[in-house]
Amino acid sequence: MNLLKTLAGISSMTLLSRLTGLLRESLFARAFGASAYTDAFIVAFRLPNLLRRLFAEGAFSQAFVPILSEYKNGKGEEATRSLADHVATALVWATVATSLVGIVATPWLLKLIANGLDAEPDAYASAIWMTRLMFPYIACMAFVALAGGVLNTWRQFKMVAFTPVLLNLALISGSLFAAQFPDWTRAHIGNPIYVQAIAVMVGGVLQVGLQLPALARIGMLPRLSLNPFAGLRDPGVRRVLKKMGPAVFAVSAAQISLLINTAIATSLGAGAISALIYADRLMEFPNGMLGVALGTILLPSLSKANLDGDAREYSDLLNWGLRLTFLLALPAALGLALLAMPLIATLFNYGAFDQHATAAATAPLIAYSAGLIGIILIKILAPAYYARQDVRTPVRIATLSLVATQLLNLVLVPRMGVAGLALSISLAACLNAALLFNGLRRRGIYAADRGWGVFGFRLVCALAVMAAVAWLALHYIDWAALQRHKWLRLGALLGAIGVCAASYFAVLVGLGMRVGDFRRIAR
Repeated sequence: MNLLKTLAGISSMTLLSRLTGLLRESLFARAFGASAYTDAFIVAFRLPNLLRRLFAEGAFSQAFVPILSEYKNGKGEEATRSLADHVATALVWATVATSLVGIVATPWLLKLIANGLDAEPDAYASAIWMTRLMFPYIACMAFVALAGGVLNTWRQFKMVAFTPVLLNLALISGSLFAAQFPDWTRAHIGNPIYVQAIAVMVGGVLQVGLQLPALARIGMLPRLSLNPFAGLRDPGVRRVLKKMGPAVFAVSAAQISLLINTAIATSLGAGAISALIYADRLMEFPNGMLGVALGTILLPSLSKANLDGDAREYSDLLNWGLRLTFLLALPAALGLALLAMPLIATLFNYGAFDQHATAAATAPLIAYSAGLIGIILIKILAPAYYARQDVRTPVRIATLSLVATQLLNLVLVPRMGVAGLALSISLAACLNAALLFNGLRRRGIYAADRGWGVFGFRLVCALAVMAAVAWLALHYIDWAALQRHKWLRLGALLGAIGVCAASYFAVLVGLGMRVGDFRRIAR
């Protein structure tokens, strides 16, 4: 498998997902702005979304994919299918039960994570209604995560990368509908923001529906049992649960930290959560295209190299992933920092999203850019532990980093407000990545190949030129005057990004770097 070609394919699907995600956020900002009600929706979606990460994308994926890869490569088709059936049954029933408990406990849960919404009783009531409606979303996403793990093990990456587009399309449709028919929405649904909660559930069902034919084509469509405890006698299921234990602790700590951040943001005034989320969406653009895509590709390949006992291949895969990360993440972080205001203004500064909201979201975006390299490196380095079925080490490191996040919040938030929350996350992510890297080096799992010095020199030169171009674009284009000309402003932004990218890669090519340097075939 050509890893660079596969990465390009996944990134193209992720690009589509991120572009529709940006359109989703832009239309959401235009329709609803930054208010107590948008905060209510974000808080309402956060609870099921956090549990989705716990049950589906976080602890489960880290434990399931390496063991599934082991079964596929060593135990045969029937044993692999049986493992998938039993794990799917346990996961889906666990998330269904959690959804029911969550629906009942919603008022108490919101008291814990968003007590600042109490200042707006109507918004708080809306948050309760929307949280209850969206709680079953985690059951949909649990199945999608299981399907994604299976498809990735079979190296069917593009379908998994495309799936989030369906949620974005559902939310885009919801924003357009609410903006086009506000009177009908108020008369038949209530607050227009409720349309977004309904759209989340529609998007969850659509994502499940997309996975079913893909699983059927490879003969791995899970057969769910009506008995939620079926399959627990399967030693493979018990191994997955055992590996999930420490991972659940780490993901739980992460979610607790995120809930604390949410609670802090609600105390910073109406619109604070929205400003943080809009900045987060832009930061997630390069993170998804590079970090998530690389992690998705590397985990099955690293698992196979580990099973084959090929230490050289293992280290070479990491070298390839690290070089691509520095090559693409550093200019992305620099661009986000220097062009933060034009990016926020061009994408969101319409309708109810005013100049004040633009300024509020710009500061946390700059703060997030400081930690983008760390956030992406975690996606590359953590799979190096998971592929060896070592979940405990990244768990301990993640827990330490999360404690660091909250200690930094105590120092930074009083001085910087919402931007302090983003900077705390960024600095802690860099600490996390540094500790993961040091652990791999210390254990002899990773050894740097030759050429890193020359590679670093080329990057520094290219980044310096790009920084100069971005600075000129920021200071010599009158972005405020372009507010009345949205298409001209969009053209100016795209032009600035294009010139920055062209200057960066032109310097790299001029210094001798070639695309062929990054081609790699996985065994």
